[in-house]
Amino acid sequence: MDNKTYSAVFVAILFQRQREEQVREYLDELKFLAETAGIKGDKCFIQRLDKSNSRTYIGSGKVQEIADYVSQNEIDYVIFDEELTPSQMRNLEKDFKTSVIDRTGLILDIFADRARTAYAKTQVELAQYQYLLPRLTGMWTHLERQRGGIGVRGPGESQLETDRRIVLDKIKKLKLQLTKIDRQMSSQRGNRGNIKRVALVGYTNVGKSTIMNMLAKSDVFAENKLFATLDTTVRKVVIDNTPFLLSDTVGFIRKLPTQLVESFKSTLDEVREADILIHVVDISHPGFEDQIRVVNNTLLEIGVKDKPCYMVFNKIDAYRHEEYDEFSLEEKQQRHYTLDELRNSWMSRENTPCIFISAKEHTNIDEFRQELVNLIRK
Repeated sequence: MDNKTYSAVFVAILFQRQREEQVREYLDELKFLAETAGIKGDKCFIQRLDKSNSRTYIGSGKVQEIADYVSQNEIDYVIFDEELTPSQMRNLEKDFKTSVIDRTGLILDIFADRARTAYAKTQVELAQYQYLLPRLTGMWTHLERQRGGIGVRGPGESQLETDRRIVLDKIKKLKLQLTKIDRQMSSQRGNRGNIKRVALVGYTNVGKSTIMNMLAKSDVFAENKLFATLDTTVRKVVIDNTPFLLSDTVGFIRKLPTQLVESFKSTLDEVREADILIHVVDISHPGFEDQIRVVNNTLLEIGVKDKPCYMVFNKIDAYRHEEYDEFSLEEKQQRHYTLDELRNSWMSRENTPCIFISAKEHTNIDEFRQELVNLIRK
């Protein structure tokens, strides 16, 4: 995206067994993603469906409703909270007469904008080409093949095949490039000797970079935006004469595009080769337990779920609890618990060493440092 601010509306399906509150939380995250990419908007469309429509993802009535709103309000983008098929995207763009972005495309755009080093740029470029490949057909609808006898090819098809070859060649070259860099990085990791390695992991925007800066006294870029950090940063830290390597890694997110998981494999190698994981959680986020599940599932995917893990509940300064009416039919949820109740609940769970801190306000930081040193010494 360029510096211009674009407008958008957001779309999601409320499937059976899903709470509307949860879908609205997901749409809030989608809005935050859009904001990170320079797109503003508040209007959301939610449709209850048993399953998605194969042609347009949502039902025809909702398509018309959104099309009317887009036309009346001169909206630049319609953003969906799922990955759409290439044909769904083409059909929707025809119906809406404006650009359609799915969740995967939006995340890839943010990654492309945030990539700083040649390595990160190569990883993102590979993911973008893998996403683009099945969508090439839609780019050549203005040169549709003329029907005819055997051997008759219109310019659209021959151009499409040419582009497909170019994209496949590009993917092959980028993979080779990354393999070469991966070998170099693996060699660098091997040269670090026997010093213990600690990796910060967690959902995006939970404060990992702020904690990195605080522990390592470094200046890793940190801001209140999603995916502020793409490149893994490694710093040597010494606390109480105990040296260790601390790495800050790319934040995880719900429905992280498979293309990105694939191309960021070596970045995730820092997590795989760590001796201890520090799982940072934003305790002030209403869906923090959902975010913990997403991170745990991603760790499972990359094969590191069995590593020693220390839970750090950050942003206690921003946590707000709501009073719970015991006579209400509503189920008691995490926001109804006080911070002390949450702390006692997590600390009583088996094999869950944890601490509650505020990196911003420097609350419980000395205790955090000491516990980290004790873990490393063990």
